[in-house]
Amino acid sequence: MKVKLARTAAFCMGVRRAMEMVLTEANKNEGPIYTYGPLIHNNQVMALLESKGVTSIDDIESVQGGTLVIRAHGIPPKQRRLLKESGLRIIDATCPKVARVQGIIRYQTKKGNTAVIIGDKDHAEVIGLLGYAGDRAYVINQLDDVSHIPDGEKIFVVAQTTQDIRKYQEIVEAINDRFPDAQIFNTICDATISRQDEVRAFVGQVDAVVVVGGYHSGNTRRLAQISGAAGLPTFCVETEKDLDKQRLSNMEVIGVTAGASTPNWMIRNIVNEIERIQSRKESFLGRWLKGTFKFMLLSNLLVALGGLALAYAVSVLCARAPDPVYPSLAFFYLYAMHVFNRFLDKDASTYNDPERANFYRKYRGFLIISAIVSMIASFAIGYYKSNMTFLAILGLSILGIIYSIRILPIRPKRPWRYTRIKEIPGSKTLSVALAWGVVITLLPLLTSSHTDWVVAIISFIHVFSMVYARSALFDIFQAQGDLIVGVETLPIVLGEKKTLFLLKGVILSGILINAAAGIFGLVSPFIYLLLLSLLSLGLSLLAFERRWLYPGTRLEAIVEGNFFFAGLLGLIWQILS
Repeated sequence: MKVKLARTAAFCMGVRRAMEMVLTEANKNEGPIYTYGPLIHNNQVMALLESKGVTSIDDIESVQGGTLVIRAHGIPPKQRRLLKESGLRIIDATCPKVARVQGIIRYQTKKGNTAVIIGDKDHAEVIGLLGYAGDRAYVINQLDDVSHIPDGEKIFVVAQTTQDIRKYQEIVEAINDRFPDAQIFNTICDATISRQDEVRAFVGQVDAVVVVGGYHSGNTRRLAQISGAAGLPTFCVETEKDLDKQRLSNMEVIGVTAGASTPNWMIRNIVNEIERIQSRKESFLGRWLKGTFKFMLLSNLLVALGGLALAYAVSVLCARAPDPVYPSLAFFYLYAMHVFNRFLDKDASTYNDPERANFYRKYRGFLIISAIVSMIASFAIGYYKSNMTFLAILGLSILGIIYSIRILPIRPKRPWRYTRIKEIPGSKTLSVALAWGVVITLLPLLTSSHTDWVVAIISFIHVFSMVYARSALFDIFQAQGDLIVGVETLPIVLGEKKTLFLLKGVILSGILINAAAGIFGLVSPFIYLLLLSLLSLGLSLLAFERRWLYPGTRLEAIVEGNFFFAGLLGLIWQILS
């Protein structure tokens, strides 16, 4: 079944910021952590935080010490003062968009104006906003409520950041009719407006809409109301277990959106489950092809074959005679190491990619055996080529093991910050790119009678650029899960925007260096054609950055496809030469 996923699905900025602040603190293990009320309105996320030692409390009387986090919805200033007097360490995770509304209310009411807050009076955000208005505020939620505002008031209007924009505009129009001098502040979050617009845009494109999020989440309920009002069959679900598969099976295209408190892994679970539902119009061949492709992707056969294709392209660039041995060596080694590393990172995979985590549990025996066989095959090929190649493969394998095991002892009193190489920030992305570069470009040099180091270096730069960008981009996809388990990847250390900027620099540098090598005649003219694979990888990065594609099977397959594209370019060059 086809799924059309809203670009804005998943955590909004304020929720993501709050989660990052709490999880970063939890990963330090420096004492108890509390949130003043539920951090966000999502039962599954709150259960996850509890497993990390983060407790939600409604009062601070029983708390003796530790860190207290003010949730994204914000709190009234009176409560804020009490928290500061408690002696607890305070972390303010109030959403900046909410803080802006608080500032407007504080400023305007001090000038003697009366606040009209369009929102749900019992919502945590609105309760916090009222605290900044004192007794100079009215909360309204319906068009009829405008008539309850007393005449003669000098009012200003703000909105709960997650309100329905069209409903807000209707109420504001009625307020302007009664109070022409009213000051209007549209404080609805841009992300909220985008989510609502995307739901309305589903009309005519999908047969039904699935809204993912907590049943008690106000913004999630509003998305469902907007979808229903647009005439779309709408299903509200918290987890994949809530899906009405029987009704969905009668449809062909399902739109999926999510509330601002819904994490990526829950959305991916829902999308994967919907895609498994067999539409009555889907053919057996279509299902088989889709299942086969997904098996190759989840098992890492696809990435290993991509490594083989890239190795072939490099052999063409180096003007070596066609030789399947080294591309095969790259295939077996990369398959084995990627499978082993998936098992080593199983905790993060549970949140990053639930479908792959389930796949690895289901096919654990097959994957372990096939990875061992592949590693033995890489040793055998290395031994067949030369003793040096065998030792090099053996050394790379040992380094791969050392990378994941503890090399410094645990010290309870003064613990090391990092006890494994893999715990060093950014080491994962760098080590993967270096390993690919060594296996694909340097190992063949061990049996070469003549080594052109310039060509070898240019080849290494090309491979390194592609693999580094690919690995770091996947790290961005997986940032939420890595943060939960405490893995400090590049996106967690630098942030998504800076990481994307870095990747653009890596790709651009690779393009410029390779182009310069071609211009000065240092390598074969094939380098100009091979540059297309770097450009296509850059387009994949752009597709994610602009949210043309959402992280998932499709985008992952497109990214991996750039390595096959490099191999295809090599084949075209050889045919035409």
